[in-house]
Amino acid sequence: MPNKYTFPQDLEKLKQDVLNIIFPIIPANGVSSAPKDFMKIQRTNAGKYLPQHYLVYFLLKDLLGFDNYGRSEKVAWSIPIDFKGKVFLIEHRKMGLGLFASHEQNKEEEAKKIIQLINKAVGKIKPYFNWRASQAINSPYLNVENHSSVIFERYHFFLDQYKSILKTIKQLKNTEDTAALIPSPQVLKLNKQKEWLALATIDAFFSWTEHVFIHLAILKGKITTGNQVAKLALDDWQSKFKLAIDITDGMRPLYDHLCIIKEQIRNYITHGAFGKKGEAFHFHSPIGAIPVFIPKQKEEFQFSFIQKAEIQDDEAIAIIEKFITELWSGSRKPAHLYIQESYLPSILSLANDGTYVKAMKTPEKMENLIDRLCYEFDNASNMDW
Repeated sequence: MPNKYTFPQDLEKLKQDVLNIIFPIIPANGVSSAPKDFMKIQRTNAGKYLPQHYLVYFLLKDLLGFDNYGRSEKVAWSIPIDFKGKVFLIEHRKMGLGLFASHEQNKEEEAKKIIQLINKAVGKIKPYFNWRASQAINSPYLNVENHSSVIFERYHFFLDQYKSILKTIKQLKNTEDTAALIPSPQVLKLNKQKEWLALATIDAFFSWTEHVFIHLAILKGKITTGNQVAKLALDDWQSKFKLAIDITDGMRPLYDHLCIIKEQIRNYITHGAFGKKGEAFHFHSPIGAIPVFIPKQKEEFQFSFIQKAEIQDDEAIAIIEKFITELWSGSRKPAHLYIQESYLPSILSLANDGTYVKAMKTPEKMENLIDRLCYEFDNASNMDW
């Protein structure tokens, strides 16, 4: 079945094939005996083996057109089905998806057969789900998960560890013999650990910015569809930066420094740790081994004996901290409230209709939007319609 359909031309053919697969499950349209009093029906044990709620909904309602009773208190949707003359309900409640039956008699055996047929149908129509997903990704009716706060916690964890060990090293140096030419073994060990923590801090910072820049671009109305988000996610760091942030005179030096840090330190970890300055090779010369550097090139390798200026770990972290302060200043202050503090997803329809751009004008406008969205999300999660 996966290779037999072309959408949307073959939707009706797929529908008929799936109806054959799930028979004797049929719509309970117009069946007067369908239970309307939800308090008198019972959740079946077999219902816990249903697929994810959205797969069941798209199978029965979206593809097959079964009736949906709609929302009610603590219920998102409710689809009645007929199985050999007996009526069941498949409901997505606050406590989860379930298959429900009348309390008058034990219908567990029938429930097991229903679950088997639904799982079989869901497994057979994966191409349909993929087609619907491709339709959705081209639209603005998507939420983009916001993990910025969690990723930033990782950065801060390593930063705090780095600063702690740096403080310990300074204290030890103050107590050691200042005339000693070689640091103590303890200081040497701590210096190595400090370097590791610096690398981890820098790597965590760039991971965070890769995520934050996408959300900032959404809030500024620069990207409004799922396809644009997916494309930007695959773009390089510089492209994300330039779309999310206007490189003004004040931001230009920070951007230039961060590009160097990313190439020398972050990429050093990511691409095999061949050297912070790209010293992957040593040339056999009459005067001994000479490092050969690999400058960053997008199209082809160009080798050199000339190394670029190096930014030390301590300096790199100071630049990063300065950038974070600058990032959330001025016109980007409202974005900090949404991206770092609200835990809300970025909603592409709000980027598409200009809601985010309006909220970005002042922190107060953004706070009002956050309050409204949190209220709506709370109601939805509690199924308080």
